[in-house]
Amino acid sequence: MKFLDLLRLITGNLSRRKARVALTAIGVVIGTAAVVILVSLAIGLQKSATDQLYGIGDLTQIDVMPTYGGGGGFGGPIFVGSPGGESSQLEEPALLTNSALDQIRAIPGVKVVIPRDYMYASAMLRYQRLEAGMGIIGIATDDLSNLGLETDNGTTALNKGSVIIGVMTPNNFYDPKQRPGQEPPPPPELLNEQIQLVAIKWDEQGNEIRKTLSLRVAGILNETGGEPDYSIYLPLEQVKALNEWATGTRVNYNKDGYSQVIVKVEDADQALDIADQITAMGFQAITPQSYLQGINGFFVVLQIIFGGVGAIALLVAAIGIANTMTMSILERTREIGLMKAVGATNRDVLSIFLGEAAGIGFIGGLGGIVIGWLAAQAMNVLAIVYLAGQASQQGGAPPSVAVYTPIWLPVFALIFSTFIGMLSGLYPALRAATMIPVQALKYE
Repeated sequence: MKFLDLLRLITGNLSRRKARVALTAIGVVIGTAAVVILVSLAIGLQKSATDQLYGIGDLTQIDVMPTYGGGGGFGGPIFVGSPGGESSQLEEPALLTNSALDQIRAIPGVKVVIPRDYMYASAMLRYQRLEAGMGIIGIATDDLSNLGLETDNGTTALNKGSVIIGVMTPNNFYDPKQRPGQEPPPPPELLNEQIQLVAIKWDEQGNEIRKTLSLRVAGILNETGGEPDYSIYLPLEQVKALNEWATGTRVNYNKDGYSQVIVKVEDADQALDIADQITAMGFQAITPQSYLQGINGFFVVLQIIFGGVGAIALLVAAIGIANTMTMSILERTREIGLMKAVGATNRDVLSIFLGEAAGIGFIGGLGGIVIGWLAAQAMNVLAIVYLAGQASQQGGAPPSVAVYTPIWLPVFALIFSTFIGMLSGLYPALRAATMIPVQALKYE
C-alpha cells in the first residue's frame, strides 16, 4: 500500500468518527498542554535567573588569588602529613608573582591578566566641606573597559592624578559638621571635579600622620550591581606607593606576589575550563560561571520534574487511546476480514490502525500545543506585571521573562504525543493484524 493511499484511508476512518476521536484526543490535549506550560515555566525561571546573574557578574571574568599554606602561616610553606604520620614540607605557597602571571597569560583562551590590590591604609575622600569613606582599588590597566566596565559620564581611561568612581560613591558623602535636625546635603556632582584622598596612619607613639592627594574624577561607572558601584579606582602604582607609605616597607610583587588578579577570557564558555587550569597551577580561581552551572543543573532537574507531571496526564490519555482503538477493532472486525480477503496483508492492517492511533495523538498534541502556548503567554504577562510591581517596591530590576517557550518545545511535544498515541495503539493494531480472515468475516 502506498503512503498517500494509507494516509487517505487513515484520514477517512478518523473523519467518520469525529465525536469519538475528539473525546479521546481531549486527554492528549490536556497532557500536551500541561507539558508545554510546566516546562515553559521551568525554562522561564531558568532564563530569568541566568539573566540576573549576567547583570550581576561578568561571566568572562575569573578572580584569581594566591594560596597560602596552613603549616607555615600566612605566606609560609604548605605542610602535609607524611606516610609515617610526621609533617613534611612539600611545596612553597603559590604566589601570584609576575612569572606566575606570565604562565596564566600563556593559557589558550586567556584575553588579558590584570593585577589589582586594595589600599591598606585608612582613608577618606573630601570634596569641599563633604567627606566620605570608600573602598580604594589599585588596578594595573590604563582603561577599565578592559574589565568590562562602562561609563556614560566621563571616560574609563585611568591615568595618574585621576580617579574613576562607582555610581554609588556620591551617595556616601556627608557633612561632618551637620547639625542635628539639619537636612543632609544632596549627593555632589563629582565628574571632572577635584577631590582629595586623605590617607591616614599612626606612628609608634600613636600620633596620626596624614597624606593628601588631589585627584580629578575622570569618570563615573555605570551601575553593575556589584563591587564597582561602591569603589574608586586608581592606578596600581599609585596604590602601591600609598601602601608602602602606610606600612613603611617596600612592596615587591616579584617576591610577595599580588593579592588578587583578574583574568578575562575570550569566551564565557571557556571560563570554567580555564579556571580549572589555574586551580591546577595551585591558585584559587573563582568565576560566576560556576554559580551559573549550579543554577542550570537545578533548573534542568526542575524541567524534568515538571515534564514528568505533564507526562502522567499523557499516560492517562494513552490508556484512553488504547481503549478507543480496542473498541474500534471490535466494531470493525468484519471490515478487517474483508480487507484481508481482498488482499490486504498483516502489515497493511497494522499500518492502518497504528496510523489511526498516531493520528489521534497528533490531533491532541496539536491542540495541546496551541492551548499550552496561549496559556504560557498569558501566565508570562501576568507574572511579569506582578513581579514588576514587587521589584518596584523593593527597588530591584524587574524580570524580562517569567515563562518562556523555546521553539524546540512545541516540536518535541507534538512528536512525543504522536509517538504516545502510536505506542498506545500498538496492542490493538497487532490484534487486528493477526485476525484470521474467515473468522473475522463470520464475526457478528
